[in-house]
Amino acid sequence: MINLGISLAVYTLFFLALNFGAGLSLIYSALISLLGFAGSFYLLSRRTSKQLTVLMEGVQRDMQAGRADKAVKSLQAAYPLGKWQFFVTAQIEAQIGSILYLKRDFAQAFDHLKKGFSRHWVAMAMLAICYMKRNKPEQMKAAFEKCVAATKNESLPWALYAYCLEKVGQRSKAIEVLEKGIKKGAADDTLLANLGALQEGKKMKMKGYGDLWYQFHLEKQGAIIKQQTKAAQGRRKTVRR
Repeated sequence: MINLGISLAVYTLFFLALNFGAGLSLIYSALISLLGFAGSFYLLSRRTSKQLTVLMEGVQRDMQAGRADKAVKSLQAAYPLGKWQFFVTAQIEAQIGSILYLKRDFAQAFDHLKKGFSRHWVAMAMLAICYMKRNKPEQMKAAFEKCVAATKNESLPWALYAYCLEKVGQRSKAIEVLEKGIKKGAADDTLLANLGALQEGKKMKMKGYGDLWYQFHLEKQGAIIKQQTKAAQGRRKTVRR
């Protein structure tokens, strides 16, 4: 990475100047040079971080305006940033994969999500779902473990993990996951209700998570609306009788 290379060069120059030029001892030269290395690496990393922040803010604006294709192109144009700092490329890949997944371009999304940043929990959840749809439960679980590790006290990642485990026929494992999530501090009304549902042999209900849930395309909003309409019609018939 370029930032690291420049910082090492600064360290070397400082050391040579102090040890051979100023005649300082090896220890003092090394310690002062280390400060130069740390300072230069911090400043360079901060510059790259700011560039990435500006990029992501622009991508967010494009997404809010419905310009997903433009957002992807902006991210792809930023690949050179990855040469400067560790994990930048992985963050870009995660963001591209997430956008393509939202567009239902699952095949292309999968290619990017596989290279995504493991601390991006949404990307890891999407990757896990892609593995589930490819009938690869072990890879699915590995991706979900990264997902929940990134956000231990968030309810939705644990619920998604359990939901997908139940979908592949691992209900007991799904219950264990929810219990673990509760112990980690992710308990809320929706998570507790879903744990109770699984323990009683019922299906999980995820609509309480709203748009955050629907972005994973595991359930269509239209299906929920139909269910609600049917229930309302049933209530009206009961009242008429």
